[in-house]
Amino acid sequence: MLLDTASLYFRAYFGVPDSVKAPDGTPVNAVRGLLDFIDRLVKDHRPEHLVACMDADWRPQWRVDLIPTYKAHRVAEEHEGAPDEEEVPDTLAPQVPVIEDVLDAIGIARVGVAGYEADDVIGTFTARAGGPVDIVTGDRDLYQLVDDEREVRVLYPVKGVGTLQLTDEAALREKYGVDGRGYADLALLRGDPSDGLPGVAGIGEKTAAKLLAEFGDLAGIMTAVDDPRAKLTPSQRKRLTEARPYLAVAPKVVRVADDVPLPDVDTALPHTQHDPAALEALTHRWGLGGSLQRLLTTLAE
Repeated sequence: MLLDTASLYFRAYFGVPDSVKAPDGTPVNAVRGLLDFIDRLVKDHRPEHLVACMDADWRPQWRVDLIPTYKAHRVAEEHEGAPDEEEVPDTLAPQVPVIEDVLDAIGIARVGVAGYEADDVIGTFTARAGGPVDIVTGDRDLYQLVDDEREVRVLYPVKGVGTLQLTDEAALREKYGVDGRGYADLALLRGDPSDGLPGVAGIGEKTAAKLLAEFGDLAGIMTAVDDPRAKLTPSQRKRLTEARPYLAVAPKVVRVADDVPLPDVDTALPHTQHDPAALEALTHRWGLGGSLQRLLTTLAE
């Protein structure tokens, strides 16, 4: 089971009231919400391996070099020359190091790799996995990894942490008209304002799905653009031709990497605490109470 950790603690932050606080009054709603989420996931799905995948770089420069608008609207106002930082609510940012410390003390594998997003870490673990993989994320970008043959599916939180939408290839075909492999091409053709991807003007989701059904993949569509006999409308041919510079680089930006240099970590689900003393100190400092105890009990079982 691979957790898109930032996606989940953002949801926990907005799903759990900020009246949930540490003894000193600091909000810990994201921390406790994430612990409750992991507890529920382990109880319901009983994974043998669990990895909290992290964004060591939420906006990698190699992606920005290819598409400068990539996530540009999410950059917090910084001084000139300072590194880009993602806009995060004021009361969430201080909770992220606490989340990291708690996961480490429990012994849940936590992996982020310099120069890559959590999606890329997830993509690489998925590529290396020898058995079924459940990816837990609120980010539809990871639908591209869904693969029935390899038993890779996405568990997408629909409401809070209790209701998960199980996304397999049948679900993708029903909603989007593509399978997992086709989802990245659909996304880059359609564009995604939340990621700063412009897409192809005039090509929406339904048109993109029809083009992929007709021509197979992005390469097939671009071959059709150069074939006057291909069934493209004049406007589609014109727009795809004009979008060639974008379409030449978009696949590398949109597709998650599967060759990230992962560290050698023990991903087995921990049944005992990795650092009980640190965990006790964190519990008292941050008032983690029942959320942590429930998770520890579930892991012990």
